[in-house]
Amino acid sequence: MNYVEFAIQMEIDGENYYREQAEKNKGNALEKVFLNLADDEKKHADLVKKYAEAKDYSLDEQNAYVEFESVFKSESDFKVETTVDPNQLDAYRLALKKEQESIDLYKKMKEEAESEKGKNLFDYLVRQEEYHFKIFDDMVQHLRKAEDWVEDARFGRRDTY
Repeated sequence: MNYVEFAIQMEIDGENYYREQAEKNKGNALEKVFLNLADDEKKHADLVKKYAEAKDYSLDEQNAYVEFESVFKSESDFKVETTVDPNQLDAYRLALKKEQESIDLYKKMKEEAESEKGKNLFDYLVRQEEYHFKIFDDMVQHLRKAEDWVEDARFGRRDTY
């Protein structure tokens, strides 16, 4: 399997993973975030397929991060609708790992691309995957605040929520 085939499969796997997470979060604010991430991954797979087939494509800078930010801006809703369990945090940490693998792969593919169009595509995909990485990094940090909170002034200053 070459890099392009691997990238396509990786994006398909990502789409399936995010749809599974959307199902697990059905009815809460994260469902829409995961569906947007799944849609992004599907678009990425389609872009890489078109690149491989030397077909025309356009690079649209829209992404799931905008939706994610709006979920966390309504933080009170998020706290009520979402409970933190170890499996959930583990799932987000796994997503972080997968997004980092995608970033690393696309950086390598950008370096090896022979055309300017190919370099632009892989640069675009790196940015997109970095947005996804930031979503999960923010999510893990946000959810860990609940675990890290100690309600006693003797334990020092804590970050503002």
